[in-house]
Amino acid sequence: MTVRVGFLGAGNIATYHSKSLRASGADMTWSAVFDTDPDRADRFAAATGARVSSSAADVIAHSDAIYVCTWTSEHEHLVELAAGAGKAVFCEKPLGVDYDSAQRVVAAVESGGVVNQVGLVLRRSPVFHLLKHVSLHPDAGQLQTVIFRDDQFLPIQGRYASTWRADVDKAGAGVLIEHSIHDIDLLEWMYGPITSVSATARYVHEIEGIEDSVIVSAVFESGLHATLTSIWHDMIDRVSNRHVEVFGTKLWARLTGEWFGEVAWNNGDETTTVSGADLLELATEVSPGAGENPDGAFIEAVSNNRPASPPLRTALRAHLVVDACYRSIAGGGSLITIET
Repeated sequence: MTVRVGFLGAGNIATYHSKSLRASGADMTWSAVFDTDPDRADRFAAATGARVSSSAADVIAHSDAIYVCTWTSEHEHLVELAAGAGKAVFCEKPLGVDYDSAQRVVAAVESGGVVNQVGLVLRRSPVFHLLKHVSLHPDAGQLQTVIFRDDQFLPIQGRYASTWRADVDKAGAGVLIEHSIHDIDLLEWMYGPITSVSATARYVHEIEGIEDSVIVSAVFESGLHATLTSIWHDMIDRVSNRHVEVFGTKLWARLTGEWFGEVAWNNGDETTTVSGADLLELATEVSPGAGENPDGAFIEAVSNNRPASPPLRTALRAHLVVDACYRSIAGGGSLITIET
């Protein structure tokens, strides 16, 4: 089955997924694209061959699968439209501007019974698969702490070709929900449920409701401790950078990068460092699914009418933890307990 793919939103993240779809070799065709900025829609259409549409409803009517790549506050409405029409949905993260809206987005795809996938693409990252394997190996001993740093230029400065992330009504909040919801999801995917958090934030750019620096302290059900530091800065040449260190009683491990990058570890004797093709080979050897194209996997799931991974419901857990972090920030860094 050749899947007709439509896009709602034609900005930076939509372009990323369009390139990923082409690279995947998936059995699909471009149906239509709608964006509130006609010039952006025209550029997307010229690059893909999609037809420029005058409405979201028209894109949905002429597609089998819909990519929702708009500003966050539009996700709920558009997912409801697509799922209500029985169309498969790929929704970018975050699902909604807060936990309640994310719940409604999940309810829409589940009540519609449609194939659905969320854009937590780093769950397929080879560097994170390898770090997970190394740090959960018996040779690591007992895990003690994780130090996670995520930094990126403030995404309203040209390369993203949009400014909506500076509008709290459209984005919900700042760097934590918009960017580091990936990081919260990865931490739980690797190390299990977080049971409590405390968090503080800064607003250095003085954009109302949009935090640009966050520090989260987290405790896991296992007893593991982690800190997450997330920053939006003004260094336009530093795009998106993740640096993670893990310490166990018999382990030091480090990850740099997001997809390939480099992973290094030491179990008390000598340090092993892998990157590039060697890293991908080792990651796929120890962890099936590492490096898999998430967009190709979505189209394959739609074509075969089987569940896609990760489904939208998976993102609810990250939203719950992020919500607890914001409640802690509002309480001056108070400790918030999270149900598992």
